[in-house]
Amino acid sequence: MSITLPVKATDLYAAWLDSKMHSAFTGGEAQLSKKVHGQFTAWDEYIIGKNLELLEGKFIRQSWRTIEFKDNAPDSVLELSFEEKAGKTKLSLYHYNLQKGDGKKYGQGWKDHYFTPMKAYFSGK
Repeated sequence: MSITLPVKATDLYAAWLDSKMHSAFTGGEAQLSKKVHGQFTAWDEYIIGKNLELLEGKFIRQSWRTIEFKDNAPDSVLELSFEEKAGKTKLSLYHYNLQKGDGKKYGQGWKDHYFTPMKAYFSGK
């Protein structure tokens, strides 16, 4: 999945990892870390995970799970890449290692709870 937003890649990357900004553009409380192996929560602790790889302004890989995951289910993996052209950034999101049948549900969640509010937030609408 991807979305192009009117923001510089470094600013979008920084916003994803900033607790106040992440909370502001999603509408749910978030506690983020800017460090590899740092833990995070998002959407009022509905989402929890850990930063696995951070390449400033370019790439984020995180372990990711929701409170709906079964206790014995492994974490899924979220990869975000940031590609800037002419002051706009294409955010590409790849979410894998989900439980069977969850892809469609979480795909719609990314659109409804991240892409739509991010577009409004970064467009100033």
